[in-house]
Amino acid sequence: MGLELGKINIKRFADGEIYVQLQESVRGCDVFLLQPTCPPANENLMELLIMIDACRRASAKNITAVIPYFGYARADRKTQGRESIAAKLVANIITEAGANRILACDLHSGQSMGYFDIPVDHVYGQPVILDYLASKTIYSSDLVVVSPDVGGVARARAFAKKLSDAPLAIVDKRRHGHNVAEVMNLIGDVKGKVAVMVDDMIDTAGTIAKGAALLHEEGAREVYACCTHAVFSPPAIERLSSGLFQEVIITNTIPVAEKNHFPQLTVLSVASLLGETIWRVHDDCSVSSIFQ
Repeated sequence: MGLELGKINIKRFADGEIYVQLQESVRGCDVFLLQPTCPPANENLMELLIMIDACRRASAKNITAVIPYFGYARADRKTQGRESIAAKLVANIITEAGANRILACDLHSGQSMGYFDIPVDHVYGQPVILDYLASKTIYSSDLVVVSPDVGGVARARAFAKKLSDAPLAIVDKRRHGHNVAEVMNLIGDVKGKVAVMVDDMIDTAGTIAKGAALLHEEGAREVYACCTHAVFSPPAIERLSSGLFQEVIITNTIPVAEKNHFPQLTVLSVASLLGETIWRVHDDCSVSSIFQ
């Protein structure tokens, strides 16, 4: 954006409590707090809340929480009895802390926007990944876009449409517990094709790795994995670097530690996308037109 980062002092007391003090005046300012609530999710979320509170008490005119990765987004509905809808709870807490607007990137599900009682600008990492794929020499006739599960079909369909209207395949999966997936069968034809698997996040990589193994069994020539959020909980790195994937393409909405890099990994920056969105929010311009 060509701007200097605002000065802020954040430290921890001996007992782990977070201390925040702004080092410059924000009175009457349009403040954008950039903070993904990625692992350690609770630490980062609490830090964001205290920063919002500090800005509110310092008389900021508007406070926008820019959350490239929104933690707890997967807990967006009740699938069993006596479960919490933590996404709604976190939305309430952020609003109560004093945020006036949210800028989030690739929420796990669209309905999460409705959990906030303040405006939400929702941006997508897809254009960044699509631009990168377009720079590669893959013939459109060889491409097939694959959704790693039935729930991601809409996302994969939108991706396929922008990728020369490529055909779509779906991995049908049965999940028996959290972070445990069992692949059953493939809907669609991938024989001799370059398969591009698209998801919003990769956590333990169990789903996408089993899906890739199935694609190879079904005759796929190469398999690419694309996602916006690289959570990379163990044993994700071992699964992704095992030779199943020609390339794993992610964005930097979550910082990737140096120890988690491997030869097939490509990290794309969403800095320009978020920077452009922030300018548009500040200038009261359309955000959706970025993606049209």
